[in-house]
Amino acid sequence: MTYTIGIDVGGTKVLGGVVDESGKILIDARRDTPREGGTALTQTIADVARELMNSYSVESVGISAAGFVSSDRKTMLATPNIAGWNGVDLDAQLTALIGLPVVIENDANAAAWGEAAFGAGRGHDHLLIVTVGTGIGGGIVVNGNLYRGGFGTAAEIGHMRVVPEGHLCGCGARGCFEQYASGSALMRHAREAISATPELARNLLALGNGTLDGLTGKHISEAAKNGDAVALAAFNTTAHYLGAGIASLCVILDPTRVVIGGGVVEAGEILLGPTRESLIRHMPFAGKHPYPDIVPAELGNEAGLVGAADLARL
Repeated sequence: MTYTIGIDVGGTKVLGGVVDESGKILIDARRDTPREGGTALTQTIADVARELMNSYSVESVGISAAGFVSSDRKTMLATPNIAGWNGVDLDAQLTALIGLPVVIENDANAAAWGEAAFGAGRGHDHLLIVTVGTGIGGGIVVNGNLYRGGFGTAAEIGHMRVVPEGHLCGCGARGCFEQYASGSALMRHAREAISATPELARNLLALGNGTLDGLTGKHISEAAKNGDAVALAAFNTTAHYLGAGIASLCVILDPTRVVIGGGVVEAGEILLGPTRESLIRHMPFAGKHPYPDIVPAELGNEAGLVGAADLARL
């Protein structure tokens, strides 16, 4: 049995774990994420790795972090939400600090591989993973291998354009997928539904402080589970765009399974049911070829850690 370390770098915490060949986390360690990023964050990652190395003999370390990673999985090309890491040869810095081989991977790719190898994607060599949270992330598995593209930045599916000249996205483009099918989009759809039918929104707003500002995604999910019409309308609109976007991706990738993860999928069939219906409605050549099944992710917040650890083993 060989062991590797996976370390998931998040906005608030750096979480690491020793992972065995079956994807089981044997022990974990965590530190708070330094706000200043840069060398302080690199040192924090090394500290987590060395703490874990005190308990197990490990062969390598995989790092999961948000941002663009070079095709050789050594350099952080750009990290919009992490200061001081743009263009950093993270592999060289961490190898010097840890003394073990290091593999760097985009967080969505790492989570996708975790689901592919040990979660809801097991047994499928052609797989699409869609992570629905504040934005939309993705991962693609082709012929049993993680697809990273020529420059290492493939599967940024949240920035596929779905509405020409639509809402302005943080990436600078308009009409991106995540502006219509993410958790943030769910909130927008709910606010629009409330504005259109305020007389129906009293129960939903009462879950917060009675105002739009007090409304959260959890409130919308709770209300939808209780049959609230406004909340269900917001989920149906989100699912409409989610299914339509997945249909377009399926024309290109032809996956046998689509795994949906992220916080919004906690709503379960309230989201997944109408998403499947939307996929069928929007799929080109409908009825002339098999549809992929759409299932919820299984690994939750551990997917990135487990995926990074396994990628470090490959």
